[in-house]
Amino acid sequence: MTSLLSDGIRFAFGTLTVFPVRVTRWDRGAARAGMLCAPLAGLVVGLCAATAGGVLLLLGSGPLLAAVASAAVPAALTRGLHLDGLADTADGLGSGKPADEALRIMKQSDIGPFGVITLLFALLAQVAALCELYAAGWAHGAAGAAVSAVAARLALTLASRTGVPPARPDGLGAAVAGTVPAGAAFAVAGLVAAVGAGGAGALFGPYDALRHAAAVLAALGAAQVLLRHCVRRFGGVTGDVFGGVAETAATAALVVLVLG
Repeated sequence: MTSLLSDGIRFAFGTLTVFPVRVTRWDRGAARAGMLCAPLAGLVVGLCAATAGGVLLLLGSGPLLAAVASAAVPAALTRGLHLDGLADTADGLGSGKPADEALRIMKQSDIGPFGVITLLFALLAQVAALCELYAAGWAHGAAGAAVSAVAARLALTLASRTGVPPARPDGLGAAVAGTVPAGAAFAVAGLVAAVGAGGAGALFGPYDALRHAAAVLAALGAAQVLLRHCVRRFGGVTGDVFGGVAETAATAALVVLVLG
């Protein structure tokens, strides 16, 4: 059990971040454990993002620059992998082509107009929301950065559940697709939402506890809408779809946190 947990943590950090973690196992069991540990990798990324924003505020910057830093850190810690996946998924969906042709478009190294537009608005939404949160106080911005990063990786856990097929026989999407039992995926989602809400409640009060729980659930809902659409259009998931799902969840979580 301890060995499997260690392999899962290595898989999660080794595939979802740039941290120098060596993946010692690359099989379905390690992928299952890794996707269940994905929210932990998200928490570390989110705390790094919160730290960057907080340091800038302490040095005298305004909330906008802190927000830019908190949005840039997750991109840097993933080498832009999820943002690239979002752009490629947008190009594939926007092309209107049959599945095989759309997948070919997504695999190309360049980014088309649909990808550029989607990236632009997604990053603008993230920065705008983080700016509002930091303007309300460092703790609100830090919590937002952490919650959005965890929600993004939690969406990957749900996207890896059984019943969601891969669109290609190779690649990261095929390696993790269908590895996580659906019951375990939803259990982890419920646990993360509850813990996040409890932490927010302890910091800010019961209303914010509900709002942070709602942000996680809304993030997962938005991610699942994109996931289902991609499965219908492409016949399954790819690594790019996983990236698009993660960025969709992160953006939705931040938007919900600034509403009301």
